[in-house]
Amino acid sequence: MLVASWNVNNVIRRLDHLLDWLGRYRPDVVALQELKAQTEAFPRDALRQAGYESLVVGQRTWNGVALLARGHDIIEVSSALPGDTSDKQARYVEAAINGVLFACLYLPNGNPQPGPKFDYKLRWFDRLRKRAEGLWACGEPVVLLGDWNVVPTDADIYKPDTWRDDALLQPEARKAFADVLEQGWTDAIRATHHAQVPFTFWDYRRNRWERNAGLRIDHILVSAQFKVNDAGVHKEERGKESPSDHAPVWAQLELRRTPRATRPAAKDRIPPHRARRP
Repeated sequence: MLVASWNVNNVIRRLDHLLDWLGRYRPDVVALQELKAQTEAFPRDALRQAGYESLVVGQRTWNGVALLARGHDIIEVSSALPGDTSDKQARYVEAAINGVLFACLYLPNGNPQPGPKFDYKLRWFDRLRKRAEGLWACGEPVVLLGDWNVVPTDADIYKPDTWRDDALLQPEARKAFADVLEQGWTDAIRATHHAQVPFTFWDYRRNRWERNAGLRIDHILVSAQFKVNDAGVHKEERGKESPSDHAPVWAQLELRRTPRATRPAAKDRIPPHRARRP
């Protein structure tokens, strides 16, 4: 199974890029972030013609997330991250696709820090940690993927000292990401690129793309039921005309063979939260 995640930075403006990429690589499941479009404006018909069904949580101007599936139904589980009913930012969607639970997330950036935006980032991260813990415990195959807006280590950025004050590198954010990993999740990119991990984001400013002055902030985390056969970044997408500042990340996953045993029904194994946005 080929899964992928892409912060498209405006799905309508970059629809041609998205459709071209989908046609060339044919991923089975795709998580999109930063749609910058309301749910009703999302290009469902164009994607359906390309072979993909969509589950969308949109928002005017900013944010917005979606899951795409090729050849399978998308069964919505949650359209908001549990833990704060007052949070109306469109940053999370969770669904079952072909027997696998997928959570697409767009974690808050947190800049400028310190301040209320960074405080919100940490609160959101804590809610995500709790949800991830519940998903891990459910015993089902799960994939957490999206734009996490955190650089896990200094090895994940071209020149860390120039970004020390940025919210993406703060110790609290790094610890929050590490706390999720400690639950047992596998970082697919890290697992397949031991010596040097590929970057996933290059700022538009200061010729950072041309200098390969990038960061790794888009991550695919998989549960223990999966073997990661390969993973990487489709870096060439960042080099196109009028691109997103992110490139797609992908992972080739294989379900591990496990002995059959008597198990509860699927509906009883998935954590019970089923949030609905108003």
